[in-house]
Amino acid sequence: MTQARNHRAYWRANLRLLALLLLIWFFVSFGCGILWVDTLNQIRIPGTGFPLGFWFAQQGSIWVFVVLIFVYVWRMNRLDHQFGVSEE
Repeated sequence: MTQARNHRAYWRANLRLLALLLLIWFFVSFGCGILWVDTLNQIRIPGTGFPLGFWFAQQGSIWVFVVLIFVYVWRMNRLDHQFGVSEE
């Protein structure tokens, strides 16, 4: 019984982490790249002159996605150790 409960808690934590990371990515890609692009375009990136909204739409959401992949790997390794299912 405790193994099944431990398994459910592990997957609940995994899904919670996935939902949070996808919400962050949605906020950055859809919010900053589409919804608030006009407001963000009033800010220029120093050294390049590109509007911030344009940058988020073209590159920012991709960079954030790559960072979120590394955050997911780091957090999942910690979760694996916490629940005793690590491969190490």
